[in-house]
Amino acid sequence: MYFGRFDPSKGESLQILDPQGRIVKGFEPGLPDARIRELYERLCLMRQADRAAMNLQREGRLGTYAPVYGQEACQASSAFLESSDWMVPSYRESGALFMRGVPLSSIYRYWMGDERGMSFAEGTCVFPIQIVVGAQPLHAVGLAWAMKLQAEKAAAVAYFGDGASSEGAVHEAMNFAGVFQTPTVFICQNNQFAISLPRRQQTAAATIAQRASSYGFPGLLVDGNDLLAVAAAMQEALTDAREGRGPRLIEMLTYRFGPHTTSDDPTKYRTDAELEAHKPLDPLLRLRAYLQSKKLWNDTDEARIMEKGLAEADEAIHQAEAMAPAPVTDIFAYTYRRQPPYLKRQQEDFLAFSASKSGGESHG
Repeated sequence: MYFGRFDPSKGESLQILDPQGRIVKGFEPGLPDARIRELYERLCLMRQADRAAMNLQREGRLGTYAPVYGQEACQASSAFLESSDWMVPSYRESGALFMRGVPLSSIYRYWMGDERGMSFAEGTCVFPIQIVVGAQPLHAVGLAWAMKLQAEKAAAVAYFGDGASSEGAVHEAMNFAGVFQTPTVFICQNNQFAISLPRRQQTAAATIAQRASSYGFPGLLVDGNDLLAVAAAMQEALTDAREGRGPRLIEMLTYRFGPHTTSDDPTKYRTDAELEAHKPLDPLLRLRAYLQSKKLWNDTDEARIMEKGLAEADEAIHQAEAMAPAPVTDIFAYTYRRQPPYLKRQQEDFLAFSASKSGGESHG
């Protein structure tokens, strides 16, 4: 329906909701109003949780963090995965993890340096956050190939940024996916700066989405600040993948309002004027305008959901900080499903050493 209808090599993109919150002529919302309102509330909670994470980092209570401010509509793409689909995230998918149902306390715990934050309940179908730039598409393709060999009707969704698209691993992943027609959905969140490099210096191609054709499968450029366009593209790509029609690449064109991470200074590579020019394209402003035009949202609703977001973030922070790490045992706990004998011996030796140093008391 949308893949093949828009030619990314010509810069053609899918947009259903314009920046003023109006449905583009010729399109339908594609989602019931109740569902759109529900998703908007989740986006508001995501933004509050993201702000809380930034504050925690500035207070020294959380490590280096990659904010999602401005990219919330892209992050909401994970809300359209079915329970059997797998999500394979990069380090900027805190919002997507939240939309997928990962507890906010677990997300905070991970960014506090506790690996237990990425230890999910059985059946969650989410890989741990991948810090190595561009590595996760390979993992998603391997997973998708396994699902295809086992005749599972499910998809693996890989998230990466415009900077990662320059990594060889991403090209290898998409080439393999094209050759073996794996049920993989590649999502490139193009926030236009990677770490600090404008997209025009990443590639001479008109778009990243057009690269898909060279790997033998369709690509689609989407307005990544338009939740309705993101939803439409995701639903079509996931259906195609599950039904055996092969991989898909979606480039979601968005804008990163904040720094690359909390260790970055974006004033060194972009101007305040450029930042302000993008503020009216804020995905939350756009979706709120749509809901207000339908009499489905008002200022009272907005105040309520923002207050709820703060309360949820505070409770999640409390839960994350209340679960003290156990470094003596944790360093042995998360590499293997079944601990091999040599590692078990190392752990026993380390526990004995730790006990001797603490006067006979073992601190697990």
